[in-house]
Amino acid sequence: MDFTAFINLPLFILIAVIIFGFKAVCIVPQQEAYIVERFGKFHNVLTPGLKFVVPIMDRVAYRHTLKEIPLDVPSQVCITRDNTQLTVDGIIYFQVTDPKLASYGTSNYITAITQLAQTTLRSVIGRMELDKTFEEREEINRVVVDALDDAAVSWGVKVLRYEIKDLIPPQEILRAMQAQITAEREKRARIAESEGRKIEQINLASGQREAEIQQSEGEAQAAINASNGDKIAKINQAQGEAEALRLVAGASADAIRMVAEAIRAPGGEEAVKLKVAEQYVEAFAKLAKENNTLIMPANVADIGSLVAAGMKIVEGGKTSR
Repeated sequence: MDFTAFINLPLFILIAVIIFGFKAVCIVPQQEAYIVERFGKFHNVLTPGLKFVVPIMDRVAYRHTLKEIPLDVPSQVCITRDNTQLTVDGIIYFQVTDPKLASYGTSNYITAITQLAQTTLRSVIGRMELDKTFEEREEINRVVVDALDDAAVSWGVKVLRYEIKDLIPPQEILRAMQAQITAEREKRARIAESEGRKIEQINLASGQREAEIQQSEGEAQAAINASNGDKIAKINQAQGEAEALRLVAGASADAIRMVAEAIRAPGGEEAVKLKVAEQYVEAFAKLAKENNTLIMPANVADIGSLVAAGMKIVEGGKTSR
């Protein structure tokens, strides 16, 4: 009997148990999912954490990440509606939502998504003209996402978004587009310049009209003020003349009253006679100096009779009063 083989048998079993134990333990990282097959058939999905499988019977067939995955779509040549070639490339963002369908729904969901994105993009670009492809990038992205999302449901994948990275037309088209852009900018510059000149002319005309209105209003106000000033001046002048006449009349009345009082006083008549005689002589003296022709009364030498006549007038005035 071989005792050496009998002693090595427990050691062999121990090693087998250790290996079996290691094979039975499976640690699944966060945001990942493992597909376990038992005898080649789907068994279950291992979620993150410490999991156990049966060695030999079970095996991890697929490993999927549940994170959002960016996938670069290779560039391709698309033909627009107006028969212009465009080189287009983009990027897809997707996420595995059903690990079982992602494992068994298609042989390679990444290839399926890439091919479907390219064919859908060619179809969408083919329905648009060249200018629209640059303007409708958001619409193109939306249509591609809708088409991919509908098809990817059976693959256990959710397409989140699609973005076009580059739209590259041929060099001839680029030069023509650049020339068109340059012409458009020059046209806008000329329009802006003409609009500026128009606004300037309008502002100048408005300013001149406003200045003329202000000037006419100022002249009208000045004329009104001048008229009012002349009117006030005439009124003041008339009031001054009236006041002067009243003062002269008052002074004359005062003088007459003083003369009358002087005549009634003792010796007043003699003074009047003397004054009349003086004025008589003075009047004849002036006539002799200023005129060539002199009218003389019949009795020049009889000054007393003239004085007596003047006194009779004065006495007559007294009697009437």
